[in-house]
Amino acid sequence: MQKALELDDLRVHYPTGGGLLKAVDGVSLSVGTGETVGLVGESGCGKSTLARCVVGLNAPTGGAVRLAGWETSGGRGDRLTRARVVQMIFQDPMGSLNPRLTTRQTIELPLKVHGIGNRAERLEKVLELMKQVGLGPHLLDRYPHELSGGQRQRVSIARALALEPALLICDEIVSALDVSVQAQVLNLLTDLQTRLGIAFLFITHDLAVVRYLSDRIVVMYLGRIVEEGPAESVWNHARHPYTQALVSSIPDRMAGTRLRLSGDLPSPIDPPSGCGFRTRCPHARPICAEQRPELRGAGLPHLVACHFAAEIPELAAPAPAATAP
Repeated sequence: MQKALELDDLRVHYPTGGGLLKAVDGVSLSVGTGETVGLVGESGCGKSTLARCVVGLNAPTGGAVRLAGWETSGGRGDRLTRARVVQMIFQDPMGSLNPRLTTRQTIELPLKVHGIGNRAERLEKVLELMKQVGLGPHLLDRYPHELSGGQRQRVSIARALALEPALLICDEIVSALDVSVQAQVLNLLTDLQTRLGIAFLFITHDLAVVRYLSDRIVVMYLGRIVEEGPAESVWNHARHPYTQALVSSIPDRMAGTRLRLSGDLPSPIDPPSGCGFRTRCPHARPICAEQRPELRGAGLPHLVACHFAAEIPELAAPAPAATAP
């Protein structure tokens, strides 16, 4: 089956005054048609750089990006074709919407750029998209500052859907919203996927949100993938110490074993030798400084990049709540 997204050994490196910054360092992953993949990791791990590379905002240093079977190249024609296949929704809707454009103008703009329909047909399409994302026609002529945060994010989603892409990249799209509005937006995305069959690459630092939305979870650390598997498998059977630390920090998992990390995220300009996580890992041994572990799944519930994944015990799940006799 054709994939909505395939990344093959993707690298994004930046020369800096202090050395070469390896923001993304050899990432291979795929998103199937109609699938949701959650990409998780703390700030600075390379998630957003990877996303911007997929949509063409950043140029890769190496590797391949394939969208619905089409390999990107980088020219103007590439950008127009890419926009038909993949769209991105950003964290801050106020910052990603043009304050001088109304809701109608914002959603209609991709249609105009690609020469789709006449004025009447585009208006009909705009109203249809607004209905899909739960916006009433009374908001048609409102400007971004006249909308709530949740409404602005729905406008961003409608704009992203205008060209009927195969893949939507959602970069921390609910982190700036109130909790109740977050739930509404997440439910909307789930409903859109059911109705449209669209694929999602959902980027966040929140594993609980990713578990709710995703078919698979991919965990990044310092520009590389350290764990990947079905959402419930990663949630319940995490084997990489970094993933375990992320899972155990979630409130409803704190009743079990809590794994605390020491130290800060190392600089991607001067990463540790061998395993990039070893300077914060409670299980590190001499081989971890000498040899970088690759993703492997033999004898494990899913793919893990750790020399000692098979020996690391799983987190103790929280005890079930007591029931009245």
